[in-house]
Amino acid sequence: MQYLEFKINCKEDFREILIAELAEVGFDSFLETDTGLDAYIEENSFDRETYQEVINRYQDSAELEIVEGVMAKVNWNEEWEKHYDPIQVGEEVYVRASFHAPKPEIKHEILINPKMSFGTGHHATTFLMLSHQLTIDHQGKRVIDIGAGTGILAIMAHKLGATQVEAFDIDDWCVDNGNENFDLNGMKDVRMGLGTVREVAPQGTFDIVLANINKNVLLDELEIYASLVKSRGNLLLSGFYTHDIVDIQEKADSVGFKFLSQKDKDNWAALIFEKL
Repeated sequence: MQYLEFKINCKEDFREILIAELAEVGFDSFLETDTGLDAYIEENSFDRETYQEVINRYQDSAELEIVEGVMAKVNWNEEWEKHYDPIQVGEEVYVRASFHAPKPEIKHEILINPKMSFGTGHHATTFLMLSHQLTIDHQGKRVIDIGAGTGILAIMAHKLGATQVEAFDIDDWCVDNGNENFDLNGMKDVRMGLGTVREVAPQGTFDIVLANINKNVLLDELEIYASLVKSRGNLLLSGFYTHDIVDIQEKADSVGFKFLSQKDKDNWAALIFEKL
């Protein structure tokens, strides 16, 4: 599998927006840099026309400068060490790479060596999902992380006391990286699956379903999520903008969910629902 590499210089305010927009057209791996971001897509998944539509939309306002190429073999741990800073979610969660010093005073420490996978905690949606998880009782619960990326939300569920955790992603990079991160966090009995929710076909129902993907996928799969969440169980969603909340909530209502709460950050949103 060969990846195409796009080194994008842009205004700082547009970095998160570009990541989201490019993810919508097939890009699956991102590395934030001092001047913007590096974006990666599998060569046979690349659609030049849809990519160019995104670039044209932001070319002037974001002052885009782009260098295209084929991804060279690199030491991803070394690359992340250059660009990855630890983050903290309130006073309860500290997300760091293995090369950062620990903070034993923080209740929940998550170790992430993210390589090329999405979901480091830096993106607003991951931060929001972690924040929401802190408000939900995970003790003794069965949890599934759909579109798990680095596995960070599944790891958070484990840290919060979930007794059974499942996770999967459509990208084999994420699967390999997620399993490494599970090992780092004492979850050697959890292995990440590969595929969409339809392909993986999780068995049984769950107390908590986590899905941080994008608006279109969520709308397409919400009916499936409804079949996976136990009665009075919780569904946590993110990966969309605040102006998309109406569409997400309308679809969730139609398949049997009740809206409970909302968090937003940098125009991104995350919602909690309860299954009726």
